[in-house]
Amino acid sequence: MRFLDILFLKLGLLVALWGGSVFSLSAQEAVLKTNLAYWATATPNLGVDVALAPRHTLGLMAGIQPWQFSDTKKLKHWVVQPEYRYWFCEAFNGHFIGGHLLGGQFNMGGVDLPFGIFSSLERHRYEGWAVGGGFTYGYHLLLGKAWSMEFAIGVGYLCIDYDKYYCATCGTVQKSDRYHYFGPTKLAINLVYNF
Repeated sequence: MRFLDILFLKLGLLVALWGGSVFSLSAQEAVLKTNLAYWATATPNLGVDVALAPRHTLGLMAGIQPWQFSDTKKLKHWVVQPEYRYWFCEAFNGHFIGGHLLGGQFNMGGVDLPFGIFSSLERHRYEGWAVGGGFTYGYHLLLGKAWSMEFAIGVGYLCIDYDKYYCATCGTVQKSDRYHYFGPTKLAINLVYNF
């Protein structure tokens, strides 16, 4: 097994253990959430945030898209994103800033993304991994006792190691490279359940 496969397996186990421990916490100490923007890519995702202190929280979000849309179109990937947040008012209420890390693997090709983003993805397939981190700003809007909405955007850095294939279904590597990306690393429109 490759080093990164072992690392990501360990991160996945950490997500499962952490998620299981949250259910023993009392009210106002934890939230469960899902990113609606991430669902737009047909990616099931789930996150858990826990309060460390009145204005500090630690969260973990994970998503996986294991399906292939057709013989020539796929956006297969998984990602794990831990995040620390400082809240200006109180945990899980109002404005916050934070820092996030992220890591994952991908196998994508044959997809025409909007606004010309990654235009070569329509004609080629990319397979590899990415790790990085950044800074987050957001707002948590209370809708009631049990439900909230959360809006967040993040910018930062990603190191992307990939193999590029000539077409979406080809098995011959055209290029292997590493790309250093600076820009948006997070967009969240979270539906939140408050414990």
